[in-house]
Amino acid sequence: MSTLRILQLVGSAESEFYCDLSRLYAKDCMAALADSNRYEFYTAYITPDRLWRFPHSLSREDIATAPPVPLSEAIALITAKNIDLVLPQMFCLPGMTQYRALFDLLNIPYIGNPPDVMAMAAHKAKAKAIVATAGVGVPGGELLRPGDKPTIKPPVVIKPADSDNSLGVTLVKEGESYDIALKTAFEYADEVLVEEYIELGREVRCGIIVKDGELLGLPLEEYQVNSQDHPIRNSADKLKTTEEGDLYLTAKDNIKAWIVDPKDPATETVQAAAKICHRALGCRHYSLFDFRIDPQGQPWFLEAGLYCSFSPKSVIPSMAKAAGFSLDEVLMMAMEETVGLVPL
Repeated sequence: MSTLRILQLVGSAESEFYCDLSRLYAKDCMAALADSNRYEFYTAYITPDRLWRFPHSLSREDIATAPPVPLSEAIALITAKNIDLVLPQMFCLPGMTQYRALFDLLNIPYIGNPPDVMAMAAHKAKAKAIVATAGVGVPGGELLRPGDKPTIKPPVVIKPADSDNSLGVTLVKEGESYDIALKTAFEYADEVLVEEYIELGREVRCGIIVKDGELLGLPLEEYQVNSQDHPIRNSADKLKTTEEGDLYLTAKDNIKAWIVDPKDPATETVQAAAKICHRALGCRHYSLFDFRIDPQGQPWFLEAGLYCSFSPKSVIPSMAKAAGFSLDEVLMMAMEETVGLVPL
């Protein structure tokens, strides 16, 4: 039986928050696949100083004691290991773009979407424009820079143009709240998206995986929101911090989020829209999209999240499990779509 040498690309070139988020998912991925003899995992850990570490594990102690090295030495260490492919686990923008491009230059294949697609999808206004041109419904909106004045009347949702996990997102119901919401959003990005508020029916997420070149729509995940006191999701719906300072996932408890019955009438409509988004953005291997469903049942594209950590707790593996695919099967499908690499 052949064993694949997989390098997990973990950490962040931007912030300790993204380092912790990346570490959280990567640890879960490694733990879930630890008993498999198909894979041999290695870890490259990047910190905000742009230095690289190659710890024996993702414990804080092992990361702290691993010697930091510059990019030139890191490349030499990586190439010496004869890595078969890379599993990107970085959630910051450089991690989703620049560091993936590095492995294109090194001619080492990696699972997931290429840097140009990641960059487009990470900018919410650009992603909206692309999928709208393909025929998917999107909320009306405008992109603001510091000093710009919004022209859309409330209610609106204000969000940083390229931030994740609902950081800086605010629902503005009255005009006098605009300035505070804009100030909050600009703390996370240089551009801010102001969107018309879509009256709530439901809010769901749809995952797509590629199998033998065909797009498969996965069961939807629905979020706990309501029009009375919780009309939009916020960062606390997704992540919280323990007393020890470790991040943990709050949306995996079947209370804040749950898998929708595939027979639900919303499934087919949303999956069809998600497949259009996947093709329009030029995705490969897998994709993930958030939709707001209005009271009339029409889905409206909100944003794309084009990464998968292959942790059992991450969204695509959770959806795939509900469809009857194991985590190992989902990873093997992605590897096969990458370069036909499947351990025998």
